[in-house]
Amino acid sequence: MRSRLALAGLALFVLAFAATAPRWWASEPLSSEVVAESATPEPEVAESSEAPAERQQTVEIRRGDNLVAVLLRAGLSAEVSHEVAAALRKGGADLRRLRPGGTIDIIWSPADEATSVSWQQSPWLGYAAVAGENGWEGKVLKTTPDVRVATVHGRVERSLFHAIDEAGEQPQLVIALVNIFEWDFDFTADTRAGDRFRLVVEKRYAGDAFVSYGRVLAAQYQSERRLLTGIAFAVGKRFAYYDADGRSLRKMFLKSPLAFTRITSGFTYARPHPILGGRRPHLAIDYAAPTGTAIRAVADGVVVKAGWDGGYGRVVRIRHRAGYQTLYAHLSRFGRGIRSGARVNQRQVIGYVGTTGVSTGPHLHYEVIKGGRRVNPLGEKFIPGDPIPAARRAEFQRHAGTLIERLEAETPF
Repeated sequence: MRSRLALAGLALFVLAFAATAPRWWASEPLSSEVVAESATPEPEVAESSEAPAERQQTVEIRRGDNLVAVLLRAGLSAEVSHEVAAALRKGGADLRRLRPGGTIDIIWSPADEATSVSWQQSPWLGYAAVAGENGWEGKVLKTTPDVRVATVHGRVERSLFHAIDEAGEQPQLVIALVNIFEWDFDFTADTRAGDRFRLVVEKRYAGDAFVSYGRVLAAQYQSERRLLTGIAFAVGKRFAYYDADGRSLRKMFLKSPLAFTRITSGFTYARPHPILGGRRPHLAIDYAAPTGTAIRAVADGVVVKAGWDGGYGRVVRIRHRAGYQTLYAHLSRFGRGIRSGARVNQRQVIGYVGTTGVSTGPHLHYEVIKGGRRVNPLGEKFIPGDPIPAARRAEFQRHAGTLIERLEAETPF
């Protein structure tokens, strides 16, 4: 561009000079005075040092848009739009993941030609199509997370979610905390005002912007006189949580099949029946929850029944090891792939809360059967996972001691 501007300026200068200069075929000879005057150079016109700048255009993705539609709306031709889309796909971009509210960035040259089109799929992964001599070429743009380790602490007054929010953190941290202790502590039934928590957690940043949490490296939860401790430690390829003595926090059964709800009826041999009247045994736990709330398998097992069962309505019954079975009743619908004979994993969604069968409203009826006899899910002592191997016990103790010292120093209870 700069060379074209220079040539154009030179051409104008030549034309102007030709219009005013004496012609060599004139009848009268040039005098020395005229020659000298004509040889005097004209003042130079200073060329602007500022070249036309590139510009960036950001286009929002609308509902129903594909990439070509976005680019056409931005002013690219149909031919170029399809070439850009093909280059991005070749570069690895899954353009089906474009979402309304996202953006596409376009760089335009001073000649008003598109030179690059980029899409940030996530904070860590983006794609760009760049115009070159051989057409458009797709490129992958990766950002390495800036991982910072921080401590977080709080006190429960209204709820754990509210306490995490008051600490300036995101709801994802609630789920992470619950997942660490859910084998030993039922956050549905046991959370109390005045409970305290503290964590050492990884936070991932893109530049100065917080994006997400990494692993919780250590956590403690104090409820009344009980102190729960979870230390993250890898044994082989498996990453798990252990208490301060190296015992696994993971157990055969979760404490609850629902993540957050409330108990409306406990395990008892004489409960006033809300529909049939009189006092009857209720050898189960009832959890109140809105219709559609996901229900998790509390342990690995095999589905022995998924269907209708009289007053229970829709039920899922699962057989586990060590002679245990669990039953989940009054479901509105079953989870994906849940049928007799299907294998399920702990935490897998097996159905959704409903009010089918004999029921006064949406809730989950949950039973644990051991050796053919119903037992209280909240009082049962389930089989724990494997502890830290003896050969690594000293290493774990040093690791745990360092993390607990940091918690006590930075976030004392």
